[in-house]
Amino acid sequence: MSNERAVLAGGCFWGMQDLIRKMDGVKSTRVGYSGGDVPNATYRNHGTHAEAIEVIFNPDVLSYRQLLEFFFQIHDPTTVNRQGNDVGMSYRSAIYYENDDQKAVALDTIADVEASGLWPGKVVTEVEPVGDFWEAEPEHQDYLERIPNGYTCHFPRADWVLPKRDAAE
Repeated sequence: MSNERAVLAGGCFWGMQDLIRKMDGVKSTRVGYSGGDVPNATYRNHGTHAEAIEVIFNPDVLSYRQLLEFFFQIHDPTTVNRQGNDVGMSYRSAIYYENDDQKAVALDTIADVEASGLWPGKVVTEVEPVGDFWEAEPEHQDYLERIPNGYTCHFPRADWVLPKRDAAE
């Protein structure tokens, strides 16, 4: 099977990239801006875009569902326009789906997250069709690999893990 693409926003893109890139099945990641109104978005001028991460992954190794479950574990999807100390539209939680299958998986995963009672509130993650993805400047790419003690508000939360699903589901 060929690779798939996912575009996710969950706050500052540095921490998201650093954690997601380490998952088995992830082929590549890059950070940028998506879900907004400014063409050729940049760090200084990204309008209503969210800081986002583009993930290219092998679905034979890592399913879209597994990727989303980890996404919900490493950021707080219950805060509007905020992650940790980062506040504003740029830091919203969003899933930008590529096709109807990704949309269905996203909505199903959100329903399971909410039904689990493990997260601190209602999920506010936007689920929208993917649009333009404007790659961030080179200094933002691979930031925490270059600056290992740099800023991040992302970490795996041991309490925010959905129970394993039956294979029949």
